[in-house]
Amino acid sequence: MEGVFLSLEGLDGAGKTTQARLLARFLEGKGLRVLLTREPGSGLPQVRNLLLKEALSPEAEYLLFSADRAEHVRKVLLPALREGRWVVSDRYLDSSLAYQGFGRGLPLSWLLEVAQRATLGLKPRLTFLLDLPPEEALKRLPRPDRMEAAGLAFFQRVREGYLALSRAEPERFRVLDATKPPEALHREILRHLLPLLP
Repeated sequence: MEGVFLSLEGLDGAGKTTQARLLARFLEGKGLRVLLTREPGSGLPQVRNLLLKEALSPEAEYLLFSADRAEHVRKVLLPALREGRWVVSDRYLDSSLAYQGFGRGLPLSWLLEVAQRATLGLKPRLTFLLDLPPEEALKRLPRPDRMEAAGLAFFQRVREGYLALSRAEPERFRVLDATKPPEALHREILRHLLPLLP
């Protein structure tokens, strides 16, 4: 694969979507071929509404995310990377490990076993973790969906999960302060990205 896979992670409200768009625009400005994508919904679009609106068991929630991710990897991510594109994904597997693993309490060993088959082992080259205190994240969500309405204790566990994942893979993760203004956060992302640019 000749392309470069980048992901953005963090709590709801951390600014992932904004930063993903800014990053994709920057890369396009450098003359690179870019694919901007997101999870859930880029593999199986109908799954997004189901996940955000239906009351589901943690197991069903994770398996739906995994079904969407399996299609996303096979039909979107791998073809783009094989074409030499730079892929910027707003969320990927780390979201499930943080939310369904640390947040919902599902065993990480099972999540990773399912993930290995769903993702074919595909990992981002770099993952930008936009770290935000849960109290601040909740203030940024005026009309929370089902996932976002899980409460402060849930988001604290998710944040702790993200930080644990980043400590386990320091070569992949870049942990950034998401309380900074969007422009400053974008500049910080670019600083970490520069060594990868052609």
